Amino acid sequence: MLLTLGRSLTPSCLGPNEHLAGDLSERAELAHLLAGRRATAALDQAHPHITFSLLHWVLDTWADEPAREVFRHGAALLADRYRELGLGQLLPIDRVWVGVRSTQPDAFGGFHHPNQGYRHVQLASVITRYGRLSDPRLTSPELVALDLLRSYAHDCLHWGSFREYRLQDGEVVRSRYGINWSDSQGRTYSAPDADNAVSTRNIGIVMEGATDREARTIAAMVADRLGLAERIAPPDWLAFRDATGRLEPSDFDHAEPGIATRFHLAMAGYEDAVGARYQRFLTEMGGADTETLHGLIVAAMISGDLSGLTAWLNHHHGHGAFRRIFRSPAYTGPGLGE
Repeated sequence: MLLTLGRSLTPSCLGPNEHLAGDLSERAELAHLLAGRRATAALDQAHPHITFSLLHWVLDTWADEPAREVFRHGAALLADRYRELGLGQLLPIDRVWVGVRSTQPDAFGGFHHPNQGYRHVQLASVITRYGRLSDPRLTSPELVALDLLRSYAHDCLHWGSFREYRLQDGEVVRSRYGINWSDSQGRTYSAPDADNAVSTRNIGIVMEGATDREARTIAAMVADRLGLAERIAPPDWLAFRDATGRLEPSDFDHAEPGIATRFHLAMAGYEDAVGARYQRFLTEMGGADTETLHGLIVAAMISGDLSGLTAWLNHHHGHGAFRRIFRSPAYTGPGLGE
């Protein structure tokens, strides 16, 4: 069904836009250390009560044809979209671990399950299927597929974004990720946002927001084309609106209490700290041209080339805009043109 997504790592065990810094011996040591960690992912260790499968096994065993169509249709859309942005490959589906069952009766999976997501050191992703992990019969298979699609599309961009690794005291250090840098003390280029911020000036939040905006746009396109909104029952309506990027604060006013309460709190927290702040940032910086700015951010994340993004920011906000917008006084490392 999804052979075009790939089922193996590149021969060098590096992602498509990963780079090793240093001299020949340092790069050889980096490759050795990364290969060892990526050969023994063991991504399930943080969740001992959950049984994990691999994404391609989950897809191959789905008996529900509408659910299969959700993921099949979405995978084709995201492959085309990411190719336009400069990413010609997708995260191999045998590097995606999916939590499918739990021995804990209150375990609730999905995009907002705690301690999951992309793991760049292992070059792999750990996610969970949406719904009660103790009983899969209580959730719409199509919504499970849509939530998995959102998670997969999200982590494909994390996987495909530019990374640079260096050796520091014999350890692997990620010195660049997307449009972000880290100095020798581990401080990133921009400072964290204040807890009560309504917008963001933190590059990490900008990249996470841009990544999830892409993933939720793909999910929304699939939902609209397949008419999923008409088939989602009220208990799962919040998750549907979240996966498709249509969540509003008022949606939580009528949320039903119960097993999903912690999941809904995590959903609301993520929307407040990431989705809403990124949208406000785009509006503040992009004005009527938010889609162009968003596309430049994602393209720069993938390639590591900030020239298009910085030229746009300079044109709209003056020379040196990127540094003025983002750079933290505490950051001591190199950066854009510095």
